[in-house]
Amino acid sequence: MREIAHERRRFGYRRVGVMFEREGIKMNHKKLRRLYREEGLAVKRRRGRKRATGTRRPLETPTRPNECWSLDFLSDVFEPGRRFRILAVVDNCTKENLALIPDTSLSGGRVARELDALIRLYGKPKTIISDNGTELTSRAILEWQNETGVAWHYIQPGKPTQNAFIEAFNGRLRDELLNEEVFTSLADARRKIARWRYDYNNIRPHSALNGQSPATAWRALELVDCSAHTALAKPKALSYSAAGLSK
Repeated sequence: MREIAHERRRFGYRRVGVMFEREGIKMNHKKLRRLYREEGLAVKRRRGRKRATGTRRPLETPTRPNECWSLDFLSDVFEPGRRFRILAVVDNCTKENLALIPDTSLSGGRVARELDALIRLYGKPKTIISDNGTELTSRAILEWQNETGVAWHYIQPGKPTQNAFIEAFNGRLRDELLNEEVFTSLADARRKIARWRYDYNNIRPHSALNGQSPATAWRALELVDCSAHTALAKPKALSYSAAGLSK
């Protein structure tokens, strides 16, 4: 219990209980709460400026698809001023955007359902990296991790550079779409975001992939038993008109 509480400083006794269940330890929640209090492991209220806690772990560069996904939220507004959020999921190897899901509400349960849908399409990742947002540390996500066996790495609070892949993607999305478009409704946002996502994955060249698109890089890595970017196949020219997305 001490080891879990030290590693997961913002976990209460209920989430510690979920971690126990992963190790095959069953304990009555009343007994767990009593022991948790006796050990002085209560989550401390934050005061003043937020400071990073925990142990820094280096972010390794994946060499194959589905080795590591990154996940994050962005926010924007409709024209009347109502806010909405976007769930973004990226494969850190191919840089392909696996999902861009805009909605006015995205709970932990909804995130778990969307991840299940992505696994059916792309296969199961070995690791997912995210921040410590309330949706991503919810009981629904912890139970999803337990059921699927996917390792989940939480970055240190206040250290977005530890999830550099998704932060770089967020910057491109905001610069190329969110700061350029005015969204009149949720349906309008979904339509424009889907069009941008297609362009990003299939047409837009990526400097980290030697100018190839993420989708081309994914296909090349499936065909060759080599992860070096210099071995990736030369991309074919694509256009909006060919994809049927011309205005």
